[in-house]
Amino acid sequence: MSAAAIELATDHGETVETAIGADVPLAVQGLTVSYGDKPVVFSVDATFPAGSMTAIIGPNGAGKSSLLKAVLGIVPKLSGSVTVFGKPFETARRRIAYVPQRASVDWDFPTRVIDVVMMGLYRDLGLLRLVRPRHRERALDSLDRVGMADFADRQIGQLSGGQQQRVFLARALTQGADLFLLDEPFAGVDAATEKAIITVLKALKEDNRTVVCVHHDLATVTDYFDRVMLINVRKFAEGPVASAFSAETLQATYGGRLAATHIDQLDLVSA
Repeated sequence: MSAAAIELATDHGETVETAIGADVPLAVQGLTVSYGDKPVVFSVDATFPAGSMTAIIGPNGAGKSSLLKAVLGIVPKLSGSVTVFGKPFETARRRIAYVPQRASVDWDFPTRVIDVVMMGLYRDLGLLRLVRPRHRERALDSLDRVGMADFADRQIGQLSGGQQQRVFLARALTQGADLFLLDEPFAGVDAATEKAIITVLKALKEDNRTVVCVHHDLATVTDYFDRVMLINVRKFAEGPVASAFSAETLQATYGGRLAATHIDQLDLVSA
């Protein structure tokens, strides 16, 4: 089923089972997340096609990270459903890799870079957790893809913020996943790290993997992504960047708080 057919089906109220097939890496329907009495994500429907790179954007506190965490079961859903390649998340979690916000990680934990990356292999290591040469080679290959192979034996806490982010991306690569969920992967990193990360992510897209990123830099959306989802508690737009990333949808999502000069600099199309 094509992405267009999926969107048409859901717009007409069909169930997830009939509208979402195994060819759709990620679909959410009616997803609501609440902290106490306050909803932070409200009744969101969205599909993320295979081989796409989607930026989830919106103002601070818009529910972007909460959406990803609800998909992963890190925070509970109040209502709604999540399917991964047409199956419930619980039965398809092996196909998902997650890169959390760097600020949420305890970088003082005494462990080496190579050990962090091999954490992505824990499902393949078996009950005894025996690390074989092929496991180390796979981890080193992932580190090489992000330009960090020379740091394999370094303590993770000794790295810069950008280097730490590359290591966590390497861990995700080691999993061999089909769906990559990243929470602010470019936040607070240097230009070299940002270039290394986007190069890897675009290579994943070329390999028909699906990439979904919570993203904050509006200026790089058109260069980095082919799809976009705009959210501020509820979804305001979703689709190809060329059509969904417009001055009108941005102002609606940000409540009119974006300066006109800022929007003009983005060289957007009109909705």
